Amino acid sequence: MLDVRLPGMGGLEVQQKLIEAGINIPIIFITAHGDIPMTVKAMKSGAFEFLTKPFRHQEFLDAIQHALERDQLSRRQRNAMAELQERYKGLTVRERKVMDLVVSGMQTKQIASVLGTSEITAAVHRGRVMHKMQAGSPAELGSMAERLKPSANR
Repeated sequence: MLDVRLPGMGGLEVQQKLIEAGINIPIIFITAHGDIPMTVKAMKSGAFEFLTKPFRHQEFLDAIQHALERDQLSRRQRNAMAELQERYKGLTVRERKVMDLVVSGMQTKQIASVLGTSEITAAVHRGRVMHKMQAGSPAELGSMAERLKPSANR
């Protein structure tokens, strides 16, 4: 909760400092002196809500509740992504290659041909990838690969 006009450093400046520090928390601005450009700036910088005084107590409580719910969802998503990245980092170079081939739609026989190994060896690698990534199917593995794309160092 930040007021646009705070002594010393204003709420918009505090918001910017939090962003620069990599602190990602929902911010609800309150002000009696807001204008449209100020509101737009705050919202573009990631503010959750911008309340103009006077506001109803229920409006204030609802904003806090919704901000907390969104923050909880965001934290769960970040944690799930971090876990997925850790599983991916646990793959060997060969397993990453196998994962790419599985995701591209290749069958085990084709993967073996590309890797220059036996079909049994390719199947073992494929099984390890599925196990380490905790994927129940090639489609699920493909979904994981999509989520990893922006952050995977391939």
